[in-house]
Amino acid sequence: MSKQPHVRRRYWNEPSMGWWERAYVFEVGRGLGITGGVFLRNMWKWITGRKGALTTYYPEEKRADYAPANRGKHLLTQRPDGRPQCVACNMCATVCPAQCIEIDAAFDPDDASHPKYPARFEIDYSRCVFCGLCVEACPEDAIRMAPETPDLPGFDRDRMWVGRDELLSWNPQRDVAKPYPVARDAGPPR
Repeated sequence: MSKQPHVRRRYWNEPSMGWWERAYVFEVGRGLGITGGVFLRNMWKWITGRKGALTTYYPEEKRADYAPANRGKHLLTQRPDGRPQCVACNMCATVCPAQCIEIDAAFDPDDASHPKYPARFEIDYSRCVFCGLCVEACPEDAIRMAPETPDLPGFDRDRMWVGRDELLSWNPQRDVAKPYPVARDAGPPR
């Protein structure tokens, strides 16, 4: 079976820089103006005895005003043998308002209770709005969101794609609401 290279979709509204942004001098000046304004406002608050800027040492500390209902980063739950609980039904991808979830399904005829699985499961975090609808739509309790956000901020849009292996391994969880029987002759995780 030959494996075809996957081509990522091109979005109609991908950002492009005009001559103004490419000149950089104007953007650097604008950035310095914003930074200087924030600095002067915080300095004035500090001089007048009001509360100014606070430093939070992320990730060791969380901001006090951080949302308590923060949904965080996605993860895929695992069956006891380490394979994903996901049955590649595409309900999460269908309900996603940002259309940032991509799933390629595969078939395993040796597993009668779980014959369909995701050969590819990717989330584009540069598009995700962290609404949690994918978690609500999943009938298998296969996708969850944990409040931690390791390595989530990024500088490159192409690196903001998170694949199946990372979703399974960064915070492994096996306490699914709908457990499947362990398959006989279960090989290594796919």
